[in-house]
Amino acid sequence: MNPSFQPALGAAQAAAGPQHYPAGALYVVATPIGNLADITLRALHLLGLVDAIACEDTRHTASLLQAYGLHRPLLALHQHNEAEAAIGVVERLRRGERIAYVSDAGTPGISDPGARLCAAVQAAGLRAIPLPGASSVTTLLSVAGLAATETDAAFEFTGFLPTKGSARARALRRLAQQPHACVLLEAPHRIQTLAKDLIELGERKVTLGRELTKQFEQLVTLRCDELADWLVADPMHGKGEFALALHPLARAAASEDGPDAEALRVLKLLLAELPLKGAARLAAEITGGSKNALYQAGLALKPDKY
Repeated sequence: MNPSFQPALGAAQAAAGPQHYPAGALYVVATPIGNLADITLRALHLLGLVDAIACEDTRHTASLLQAYGLHRPLLALHQHNEAEAAIGVVERLRRGERIAYVSDAGTPGISDPGARLCAAVQAAGLRAIPLPGASSVTTLLSVAGLAATETDAAFEFTGFLPTKGSARARALRRLAQQPHACVLLEAPHRIQTLAKDLIELGERKVTLGRELTKQFEQLVTLRCDELADWLVADPMHGKGEFALALHPLARAAASEDGPDAEALRVLKLLLAELPLKGAARLAAEITGGSKNALYQAGLALKPDKY
C-alpha cells in the first residue's frame, strides 16, 4: 500500500460508509486515468465493500488496489469475453452479491468495455449503479476553451477512428463536415498518422491532451495543419496516450450561406484540374474567401470523391 492513501481510506469510510449500497447490484466505478489521487472517496469505500471486482485487466487492477491497500477477488471481463463473462456476473448478482466493474482507466463504457455488461444486467432486471469520476473526455473538454454559445456548445464523442481503408476515409470525411466540436482518442503508435490526416482541416483548431493527469501532462491548442509539425518537433511530443478536441468550425466556415458565388465559381473550375485541398487553397487566394469554407463546399459538391 502507498502510505499516503491510509488517511484516504479513513476519510472514505467516514464520508461514504453511512450511505446505502444495495445488494444484488453492479457498481460501475470510474478509476484514475493517471494520477492515483483522482480516485473518489465513494469509489475507495465501495471497492473495499463489494464481493468481487470485474475488471478489464486483472493484473492492472490488482496493482491499483494494492496502491490503495485494498484486496478483493477479481474477475476478468474484457472486450474479448464480455458477453460470456457478463452471464457469470448476472448469476452472482442474482445471488445477492455486490459486484464492481472497472476498466483499466477512466469511466467504463467510454471506449472501454462495460456497455455489454450493463446491458446484460439491465436485461436481467437488475441494477447498474454508476460511481462517477475520472474521464479523459471530460478532463480535456474542461480546459479546451471551446465556444459556449447556443450553437457551438454541443460536442460529439468520436473516440478512436477506424484504422484502415474506406472506413477510415469515411470517418475522416464525416469529421471534416461536422460543424461542432468532436473528441478523439488516439494511441502513441498512431498519433502521427492522425495528425497527417487532420492537415486537411487546415486552420481549424484542435486541442491535444497528452498523458492527462500524469507527471508529464501536456496540453496544447494548434491549427490542425500545425499538429504534425508539433509532434515531430520534440520526441517526447509523440509519447503517451492522447485525447484531442477538434474545435467547432469557425462561423465563416460553418455559415449556411457558405462562400459567395464568385468563390464557388472559381472553386468549381479548379476542381476540374486539382485535388480538393489545392483547389480550396487557390480559390481562397484568388477570391479572398475562407479556405475552410471552400474546402467544405468542395466536399458538398463531390462527397463521394473525397
